[in-house]
Amino acid sequence: MILKYLDFDYSEDTQEVGTFDAMASVSAAQVGAVYAEVEQVLAWAARQFGHECGPVDEGFAWHHDLQAQQEFTVNEHPVFDPLTGRVRTQTEQAGAPRYTVTLSISGSSAFCEALRAQFDLG
Repeated sequence: MILKYLDFDYSEDTQEVGTFDAMASVSAAQVGAVYAEVEQVLAWAARQFGHECGPVDEGFAWHHDLQAQQEFTVNEHPVFDPLTGRVRTQTEQAGAPRYTVTLSISGSSAFCEALRAQFDLG
């Protein structure tokens, strides 16, 4: 399966526990597609290794951390006044929210190898 929104970075610790980290920052129109990809990845992991889900440092095959937030941007227009030597700002109204979703998946070498193959993570 090819993922469009989740672009994973991989790291490994000295005990050969691998971690895949992904972050997607999208508009409201795309947030459903991001969650659909998260669901694909986690549903696959649960089907393949579900009974082994828990802290990897305690001997489990895999574990995940999923977080999200909404951010509203307010543009400011700073203007320097040479007579006073001060900067004044004018603000616009808040724009549309931006959704940021992060997913971290840690696992054993067997889990990481299977995840990499399933989602073509290179």
